[in-house]
Amino acid sequence: MSAPLGSRLRLVVKVLGGLVTDEVGQMARARRQFGRNSPPAETSAGEGGRRARAVRQALESLGPFYVKLGQILSTRPDMVPPAMIAELQNLHDQVDVQPFSVFEPVLEAELGPDWKLCFDDIDTTRPLGAASLAQVYRVELPGGRPAVVKVQRPGIRDAVRADMALMRKASRILARTAPRFNEVIDVEAMLGSIFDAMEPELDFTGEARNMDEARENIRRYPTLEVPRVVHATPKVLVQSLAAGTSVRHADRRAFSDRERTDMGKDLLRFMYRGYFVDRMFHADPHAGNVFARPGGPATLIDWGMVGRLDRRTSLRLLPLLMSIAQNDGHGLAWAWADMGRVTAWSNLPAFASDMAALVPKVATASLEDINFGVSLTTVLEKATRRGIGSAPAISLLGKSFANLEGSVRCLAPDIALAEVFKSEVRGIIVSLLREYFSLDQVARNTMDLLTAVTSGPEQWRGVLADAANRRFALQVNEPYTPASLGGQRSWSPSRGLMALGAAALLLDRRRTPR
Repeated sequence: MSAPLGSRLRLVVKVLGGLVTDEVGQMARARRQFGRNSPPAETSAGEGGRRARAVRQALESLGPFYVKLGQILSTRPDMVPPAMIAELQNLHDQVDVQPFSVFEPVLEAELGPDWKLCFDDIDTTRPLGAASLAQVYRVELPGGRPAVVKVQRPGIRDAVRADMALMRKASRILARTAPRFNEVIDVEAMLGSIFDAMEPELDFTGEARNMDEARENIRRYPTLEVPRVVHATPKVLVQSLAAGTSVRHADRRAFSDRERTDMGKDLLRFMYRGYFVDRMFHADPHAGNVFARPGGPATLIDWGMVGRLDRRTSLRLLPLLMSIAQNDGHGLAWAWADMGRVTAWSNLPAFASDMAALVPKVATASLEDINFGVSLTTVLEKATRRGIGSAPAISLLGKSFANLEGSVRCLAPDIALAEVFKSEVRGIIVSLLREYFSLDQVARNTMDLLTAVTSGPEQWRGVLADAANRRFALQVNEPYTPASLGGQRSWSPSRGLMALGAAALLLDRRRTPR
């Protein structure tokens, strides 16, 4: 075990061990006070709140990785109880401000001994922001342009990577000891998506690339912008200053109704396109990361945590949101199951009934009337209860969407999310069609066809040999649902359909990406 990993493990064990010791002591005191009788309900509720606060404080003391993990868990009611969710939503990444002298060696190592010549002025008395990973200072560039410099805390990268290694080991142990739980909630895959999203926070050159990419994607939305990168190294990032104030503290009365609505709708459109077309999205668009000013564009900052989707996942996510927009609960249930996985004990009909009861409440509601992020976590909870494994990307998507909703609510709470999605989905589908018929996709389809023609004779010989040996069987089914839960029993076709089925199977193998 490496030194950083060993020392980090000792710290984690110390903090969590103290948490467990305190919990055992509380249980012992409760037994002495109440004996075998159950404590009063108000006492139990108070104890639940106390435990939740203790967990939140422990996660905050362990640093940024555990804070991010707790924020993810706050959107997973299928994994933690309601009292814990309410407390984990209060997790923040604020730490004690360290003096600027702590960060000077980092600036010198990254920018050189003459790093002060990079700026006309730097405000070292009060940072603009202080988090577990970095502190941010206002600077003035040569020529008078205002900007900010983000400086990574010394040693934080090794600590976070040690935390990631520890959690990977823990997730593998959990998979072995609780296989049924792991089949529904793939903890290792879920953590993998979080690790990938956090990586640019540990290397600011990755965050700079994210900002450049996002700035290109956001051009189509006139009320939005992304800060411009001035200079980036792994531990120092210089970028343009976001004008205005965060929408969390902005006075809505200072904006016209049209300004607020346009900003809110453009923010939703930009994120929707990120989920389905660009397949790159801001994973933490909370209200503190959206700056706005009257008369000017809103700025989306902090591109360190970014989610990325593969083509297949984003295409499966689209019918999921379309089902909500179209008030189709059963369609949502099937789209969710298709995006995730169905276990042997899944109850799809019951899950479809759950969704049929939920979707009408959110399909046409505005942000003033309903919290859509809470609705998404409700779907997660019911899916897990019905034995349906949700896709690993759902955790990061849920966090992104819940934070997005909160930001839009600060700007324009009267916006109906489903209505904005309905108006945007046409453009999304047109973009997907253009992608499908692009030269790159045509070339890929052509290569698939050539491969099928080249390897076809060998596959046909194998099919005929199997048929001659009477070992060939073909099953044609609807998407699998156990018969005991309302599904259809499998059936075998007549011999007259075998050749046609073999040809369809061969073509499907060549057309469907594996």
